[in-house]
Amino acid sequence: MLRLLQTTLGRLRLIGFCEGASFLLLLGVAMPLKYLAGRPEAVRIAGMAHGVLFLLYVATAIQATGEYGWPRKTAIKLVVAALLPFGPFYADAKLLRPVA
Repeated sequence: MLRLLQTTLGRLRLIGFCEGASFLLLLGVAMPLKYLAGRPEAVRIAGMAHGVLFLLYVATAIQATGEYGWPRKTAIKLVVAALLPFGPFYADAKLLRPVA
């Protein structure tokens, strides 16, 4: 795991995994807890974590684009993927893993 943190690509992949998992947690656990069980604090906690991870993912995607000389289209695909459930996992498999 420490090896992943040594490169920008490794950090992007790790943050992407965490961001994707936090999005699924937000949609699959926190939102039902809020609307079905009346527990809005779950959305506050998961939403904050997801928001921070999303911003880290976008910043790291921009950094990796500059560092590796990727076309802007790749950065746009990475950011759009982060907006979709399971998107970061797909982007990792199709865009990032072949580069790694």
